Amino acid sequence: MQAELQREVLNRIAVNYGLSKVSGEWIRGGVCPSCSKKELYTHAQSPWVLRCGRESKCGATFHVKELFDDLFDDWSERFKATPEQPRATARAYLEFARGFREELIAGWYTQEYYHDRDLGIGSATVRFDLPGGGYWERLIDRPHRFGKKKARFSYGTSHKGNWWCPPCVDRLAVDELWIVEGIFDAIALVHNGISAVSIMSCNNYPEKALADLAADCKANGSKLPKLVWALDGDRAGRNYTRKWVAKAEQAEWRCSAAQIPQGDRKHDWNDLHQLERLTDEKIKEFRYHGDLLTAKTPGEKGLLMYTWRERHEFHFSFDNSLYWFKLDMGKYNKAMTDLQESENIEIRTLSDFDLREKALEQSGGVVRIANCYPQALYFQRNEVTDESWYYFRVDFPHDGGSIKNTFTGGQVSAASEFKKRMLSIAAGAVFTGSGQQLDKIMQDQLYALKTVETMDYIGYSKEHQCYVLGDIAIKGGQLYQVNEEDFFELGKLRLKSLLKTIPLDISLDDGKYREDWLGWLWTAFGAKGIIALAFWTGSLFAEQIRAQYKSFPFLEATGEAGAGKTTLIQFLWKLFGRDYEGFDPSKSSVAGRSRLMGQVSGMPVVLIEGDRNEPDRAHAKSFDWDELKDFYGGGTLRTRGVKTSGNETYEPPFRGTIVISQNADVGASEAILTRIVKLHFKRPVATDASRAAADNLNLMQTEDVSQFLIKALRLEDQMLATFANKVGEYEKSLRGMKEIRVERIAKNHAQMLALVDCLEHVAPLTVAMRTEVELVLRRMAVERQQAINSDNPAVAEFWEVYDYLESLEEGPVVNHSADPNTIAINLNEFAKVAANNRQNLAELTLLRELLKDSRRHKFIEASRAVHSVIRASARVEAFDKPRPSTLKCWIFKK
Repeated sequence: MQAELQREVLNRIAVNYGLSKVSGEWIRGGVCPSCSKKELYTHAQSPWVLRCGRESKCGATFHVKELFDDLFDDWSERFKATPEQPRATARAYLEFARGFREELIAGWYTQEYYHDRDLGIGSATVRFDLPGGGYWERLIDRPHRFGKKKARFSYGTSHKGNWWCPPCVDRLAVDELWIVEGIFDAIALVHNGISAVSIMSCNNYPEKALADLAADCKANGSKLPKLVWALDGDRAGRNYTRKWVAKAEQAEWRCSAAQIPQGDRKHDWNDLHQLERLTDEKIKEFRYHGDLLTAKTPGEKGLLMYTWRERHEFHFSFDNSLYWFKLDMGKYNKAMTDLQESENIEIRTLSDFDLREKALEQSGGVVRIANCYPQALYFQRNEVTDESWYYFRVDFPHDGGSIKNTFTGGQVSAASEFKKRMLSIAAGAVFTGSGQQLDKIMQDQLYALKTVETMDYIGYSKEHQCYVLGDIAIKGGQLYQVNEEDFFELGKLRLKSLLKTIPLDISLDDGKYREDWLGWLWTAFGAKGIIALAFWTGSLFAEQIRAQYKSFPFLEATGEAGAGKTTLIQFLWKLFGRDYEGFDPSKSSVAGRSRLMGQVSGMPVVLIEGDRNEPDRAHAKSFDWDELKDFYGGGTLRTRGVKTSGNETYEPPFRGTIVISQNADVGASEAILTRIVKLHFKRPVATDASRAAADNLNLMQTEDVSQFLIKALRLEDQMLATFANKVGEYEKSLRGMKEIRVERIAKNHAQMLALVDCLEHVAPLTVAMRTEVELVLRRMAVERQQAINSDNPAVAEFWEVYDYLESLEEGPVVNHSADPNTIAINLNEFAKVAANNRQNLAELTLLRELLKDSRRHKFIEASRAVHSVIRASARVEAFDKPRPSTLKCWIFKK
């Protein structure tokens, strides 16, 4: 190991794993990342691989390139090429990142440079010449910058039908020739004494290369080598291995296979070379797995497995069906004797292996017990609700497809329940095995099964400090994609979301991201559009902000019909990859609202206006703005009982943010109004530019702009640092304004000003934009204070009508109170008198809610029986029926 790299690695393993106790040539006493025991050790001079000393109980190995990948990222920076050593960077990469010896591979490669014109970035490359005049090269300087393009072939050339053969391999002299996918895999096998060639891709059958080899062998009188197909262990590699073995055998090539069993992390031959796992014993195991892959019949595969482990009874998969192997020695010995004494010459000349397979078949040792193959992938558990499931993949032979679903503990422990569950999740999937067989299958499949943590929402998980968004996750600025088993591997953490009802269409293609939307947003909505964008972006970090500052404001977007509120909200959702607007809380139950609000974390929950003119709706009565009060600080959504025999409850917190979009102003208590940052949109005077901008925002697709979400989340640390640096300064400034007297208003608008500063990381604003946005936010803070000081417009109108009606006569008209310090109003009678005098009022249903927060005349009590001074003093004509002088009124302090 190079000296500087060795120092950095030794420092890292000492800090991260406590691996610092030198004992001769070894460093011992580190904590194993797998079993957490102090048995980790490595070589002092070449600490490439860390090993756990508990060989029988753990035996885990870790390559430093996997543990500290940043040390093996920018090779041109660490190992600069010079005129004297023009291949210094490529040589260092092959030696230290791939584990190859320069004395073996010298002259096989060159160091080149690739520049991507679309991305405007470049990288040093390691290049290998291919037959036919082309080349293949690997990008080695921070290749993640290029997306999936980590390697490339020369433009305009084709490697189809050919392979790359290491110069040291004499094809005419070898007994076996291993065929692998990657060039680095072939070089790795050569380092371990195995002759190998690379076909560069699993779907490239080397027809021309095989024909040339056969011709050369014939011309030189050499024996054709046996082909060992050793493609990658993923699904594509396994499928093509079977396909190419069959095709090569038809061309009369002798074939076998070798396969690397895949675990949590995919390994190839180069990985195993670096982990020092290409020993004779391991090679034998890989050949065995290759033989299993290419077995022609269930009996052949069962016999191979029996020979390998000598288990007399077990299950196995063949052609995506479930088989059961059971060796009945009595029947088997009888069948073997009959075959050996058979008069059929073809049977007597069979090989021992073929004879055993035929005897096994005749003795009924292999039986199909399911027309598909169920495989337990992992155990998932919801710690809060104490629910758990086993996650299975069920593969089918007829179309090569598969489905994935969950099984409960009861369903995997009883054959009848297992059979029912199979039929319910997969059409035509039939299990015919016995309970005893199922017990043994589950015993094998569920032993040491990995566990995956779950969350029942999407977005930011405070416990795991990462974002889970559909098929992607982001943790520490790094993007992860969901694996084939539907969960995310985030280092040691395995995580998945159980929520599937919110689809997110997030583009991963940087090249498709359009940045012109910001100008259109400004043209169409001005400063208020930018403020809404800042709130949407800040919602991503609401959990982190609330954890430190104990609050995150609500956003209210009101205005006239046609002012563009829907266009704005739907576009902002597109930035998050969601085609959505919001939901009407008045059309949902309390349970429904709490569940819907608990579905997202670090995202807005948008409450849109329902039909306000429909009186006395049951659901409308069920929603009260005060329900949102606790959500300001991330309070509990709703307390639900957990189905256990104890007193456990489930109290999920509110993890999102609140956006209220409606035409009319929110009529709520002061506690709610002080939590709100209010945007009021007026119907604009449309211009050609504003119409075009709004149309462009409407026409934009989520794939054009949803990269914004990834860009923002990758800058989580910078965003939060900017917020922390600015929010205190803005809050102090707003508190110094004499117009603002409520602390919460200053705090909310200070947070919004800080979030606008955070936008600079992902959507840079011009100086003019920034200045106007700040002015608008400060004006909004003053207006919010004024709104707190005054009544709701409907209540103000009510008191204006009251004053007018009371002024019509010398005595009281609608105030029934005899106490000069109070006002007593019967609302139904008030509405009747107002209508007779052609005065407009809001609906009584709405007024009954709003009057409780009256500021001009403070509300005291509803429905108090009052002796009416109006009725007591009224003259009743002799023929009229006297009215009672007592009636129920709403009482206000005068």
